[in-house]
Amino acid sequence: MDFQGFLSGSVFDAYEYFGAHMGKDGVTFRIYAPNAGKVELQGDFNGWELQELKKGEHPGVYCGTFADAVPGMYYKYCITDRQGRGVMHCDPYGMLMELRPGFASRIVDRSYPFQDQSWMKKRDKNYNRPMNIYELHAGSWRKKEDNSWYNYEELGEQLIPYLKKMGFNFIEFLPLSEHPADCSWGYQNTGFFAPTSRYGSPRQLKALVDRLHQNDIGVIMDFVPVHFATDNYGLLNFDGTPLYEFPHPDTAYSEWGTMNFMHSRGEVQSFLQSAADYWLTEFHMDGIRMDAISRAIYWKGDPARGVNEKAVNFLRNMNAGLHKRHPSAMLMAEDSTDFPKVTAPTEYDGLGFDYKWDMGFMNDTLRFFQTAPVYRPYDYHKLSFSMMYFYSDLFLLPFSHDEVVHGKATIIQKMWGDYEYKFPQAKAFYTYLYTHPGKKLNFMGNEFGQFREWDENRQQDWELLSYPIHDAFHRFYERLSNLYLTEPALHDGEYNSECFEWLEVDAADYVTYAYERRASGETILTVMNLSDQFWKEFKVGIPMLYELEELLHTDWETYGGNTKETDQTWRVEEEPHKERPHTLVVDLPPFCARIFKVIKVRKKKMIPGGPSYAGEFQDDHTDCRLRR
Repeated sequence: MDFQGFLSGSVFDAYEYFGAHMGKDGVTFRIYAPNAGKVELQGDFNGWELQELKKGEHPGVYCGTFADAVPGMYYKYCITDRQGRGVMHCDPYGMLMELRPGFASRIVDRSYPFQDQSWMKKRDKNYNRPMNIYELHAGSWRKKEDNSWYNYEELGEQLIPYLKKMGFNFIEFLPLSEHPADCSWGYQNTGFFAPTSRYGSPRQLKALVDRLHQNDIGVIMDFVPVHFATDNYGLLNFDGTPLYEFPHPDTAYSEWGTMNFMHSRGEVQSFLQSAADYWLTEFHMDGIRMDAISRAIYWKGDPARGVNEKAVNFLRNMNAGLHKRHPSAMLMAEDSTDFPKVTAPTEYDGLGFDYKWDMGFMNDTLRFFQTAPVYRPYDYHKLSFSMMYFYSDLFLLPFSHDEVVHGKATIIQKMWGDYEYKFPQAKAFYTYLYTHPGKKLNFMGNEFGQFREWDENRQQDWELLSYPIHDAFHRFYERLSNLYLTEPALHDGEYNSECFEWLEVDAADYVTYAYERRASGETILTVMNLSDQFWKEFKVGIPMLYELEELLHTDWETYGGNTKETDQTWRVEEEPHKERPHTLVVDLPPFCARIFKVIKVRKKKMIPGGPSYAGEFQDDHTDCRLRR
């Protein structure tokens, strides 16, 4: 490690120097505590007797080598400040910790024989590939009969077949870095380099990732670069002074009762970007989702307080460095602000993220479906508004854990109306999600219509699948998910505006919408009726005389609806409609969505004085792929 680079904030491999490392003479421990009076170490290898470490070759570094130390042993530091007060600490760069409420770090053998070379070779940022992400809390997806956790490997045995069946090709774990409180879900960290021991060892986590990759499932790690837990054994006042946090309480404390990282310090920058690099390098993670980025962009997350330029520069530099070190890994921002260029490359003054969570889409869509049908005509364009700004960034459409907790109600519970009305709306809701441009993310339990809010202490309500209506919804979700994976027009070129077109976005009285997705020589039409009325033979203008195949209808009987899958309740006519040369005539039951695929174009036609579609629609369609 370049020590001057560490101090200036340009290092990404600080974990190769600091922490506990095996060598031919034993295990060498190094810790950075520049303002400490002295640093002592105790562990299994010295009978838990405090032994003072020597000052290292660099200022502020304390180190020592212990011949009897081996992997698996526990250890702690005692850091005494210059006033003589000693506090026990875990290792900031420790790669494993004991289960809470203990906090001792453990020595780790980092070796693991990954067998995912084929996956790593073909991996990319997926701009023109489908990304169907299943967000999961490892401790509450499923539990054992005694309510204990599955370890990482045991989890994989059940999880992988389920993901493949349900059409999820990525999984995003809520933070797996060590944390003292289960209720924090991993967002209040004490061990930024330590996979939580709740579910096993680092080796077991590597085995899980390895197996996921061998089954063509990518893995995204939730990462927290903004704040840390206030437990005394962690980073708080680490060397007797605010080494990682701001020195003044007005800026030091976050809204969550945690400590804000001081991103202007080089040591903090090196610590955080090394942690991000560690998860990508050591565990072959395919992406990092960075939490609460708005709190780094603006002081306290409030645009009125102004931009935190030091933190913004840190994000740019970290992302640029991670892209250089891991060209095929993805960086994702959870950012609810309208700060510009979040996903623009850093060389063009962007923040350098590959994707940004579209919180506006999430909020607008949920609010629309919560609205009573009688008021939906007035909110008609709330649903279509997302396409007004969609191409300003590379968006991911999230319906995450945050939307199913703290009295917000689950996704299906948010749907307007009584029990029997919620399921058809939820099917239309998810059809809109999966046919709208943007990568997809859905939290566990949403896919089978869980009504109970998520509780980290309980597994998901899998018993609901014994009820026909939930089972039908689950099968519908499976069909929709797999359509998204297999139909190129639903994912290729989704960040190119030429690949999307509204066909009907001016029917507020009917609360109906229609739009096309096209790429890779294919075209997909989606028609939705989000009113509580049945519209018989509703007309949608289409640009060419299509022959269509219906891929999915949310009202099919097999998915709990009232329409037989064999019924032909649509046709294409040569007559013009709304300045388009041809017409799709389709029956639209209440709260339904229908997906059609163009299997043949019979002929093209223009309306005199109308728009020319011949120039817009080629036989092989536009190459809509994003090139970056």
